[in-house]
Amino acid sequence: MADNIKDTRIAAALFDLDGVIVDTEGYYSDFWDRIGAGEFGYTHFGSSIKGQTLENIFSTYFSCRTDLQKKITDDIDVFEREMPYEYVPGVMDFIAELKAKGVPRAVVTSSNRKKMENVYARHPEFRSMFDRIFTGEDFARSKPAPDCYLLGMDTFGAAKKSTVIFEDSFSGLKSARDSGGFVVGLATTNSREAITPLADLVIDDFTGIDTERLLASMS
Repeated sequence: MADNIKDTRIAAALFDLDGVIVDTEGYYSDFWDRIGAGEFGYTHFGSSIKGQTLENIFSTYFSCRTDLQKKITDDIDVFEREMPYEYVPGVMDFIAELKAKGVPRAVVTSSNRKKMENVYARHPEFRSMFDRIFTGEDFARSKPAPDCYLLGMDTFGAAKKSTVIFEDSFSGLKSARDSGGFVVGLATTNSREAITPLADLVIDDFTGIDTERLLASMS
C-alpha cells in the first residue's frame, strides 16, 4: 500500500524497545542478576526491575549508595556501547508495513537518550522508522505506571482502544494494560503462560503477525 494511503483502523502503534524491537533483555538480565547477587544475594534481581528507568531502580534499591550508583552507571555505559542490539525477528518488516499504511508509530522506552545513541549508531535506519521516540526523560513516573503510553496516545491524538502497544516485561505489560490500549505481549523475555493474563494477544516474535491479523484480534 502506498505511503499516502492511511489505514485509520489502528490509531497508533507504540513499541517498547528492549525485548520488543531489539533482543537485549537476556543481556540486561545477566547484568542486573550479577549486581543483585553481589548486593542482596538475590539471583533473579534482573527480572524484578525490567522496564524501569535507571533513576527508578536507583531510588528504589540503591538510594543510600551513591558510590554504587556511580559504578553501575559507568559499567552500564560500557555495557550498552558493546551490546549488539539485534532486531527481534520480523519487527522491522512489520514496522515498515505500518509505515506504508500511514499508522503513527513510536518507541516508548524507559531507556535514556544516551543509550539510544548506541542504538542509532548500530542501526542508522532506526529513527526513520518511527514518528516519535520517547525515552525515560519524557515521563515522570516509570513503568508500571501508564504515563509513558498515555503520553504516546496524547501525542498522536489516538483513542485508547485503537492504540496497539507491544510489550514484553511484566512492568511494561502492566503499564500498557493500565493505559487502556490493546496490548500485544511478546514472549521474548517471559513465557507465554506468564504474560497471557496481562495481554490481549501473545506472539513469539513478529514473523507471524501483520496488520490484518492484528485487526482481527482487535475486533
